[in-house]
Amino acid sequence: MKMTITAKKMQIPQNFTEYAEERLNARLNKFFGEEAESKIIMSAHKNLIIIELTVIYNNIIYRAEQSAVDKEDALDACIDKIIRQIRKNKTRIEKKLKESAFQDLFDEPIAEADHEVIRHKKFVMHPMDLDEAILQMDLLGHAFFMFTNANTGEVNVVYKRADGKYAVLEPIYE
Repeated sequence: MKMTITAKKMQIPQNFTEYAEERLNARLNKFFGEEAESKIIMSAHKNLIIIELTVIYNNIIYRAEQSAVDKEDALDACIDKIIRQIRKNKTRIEKKLKESAFQDLFDEPIAEADHEVIRHKKFVMHPMDLDEAILQMDLLGHAFFMFTNANTGEVNVVYKRADGKYAVLEPIYE
């Protein structure tokens, strides 16, 4: 598994890099092959270390975030969360892995100056059906997800409502 570690406003200890590589290989290699890519982002907030772990495999994105006093504990908790995501969605993921229909996310600068925008994202959109979009949204832990609808070819947004049900936004061109 390819691994990248980034730290925000702190140093990455060499022993943590070795620990992270060992733990990721020991716990996640049974789910992912060598072509999987993992990204760990470390940051400190007050007396806590926040670890964000993202694993990309076959265009499916698994993400977990955890804070703890000890960075190793936070990493282990993130790995546990990703394993729970895989087990929870095992049947759906197995079906989707064969179709390889998810997208990768990238940062994007957008020029709009009226409001303070703190983050921009740009990502490649592959056609997918609504079930795949809901699965990807749940795996990312987001409240909404934008995708290209495989049936219509249009850009749609699926989101989770306050009542726990899902809704889809579809464009109408006049």
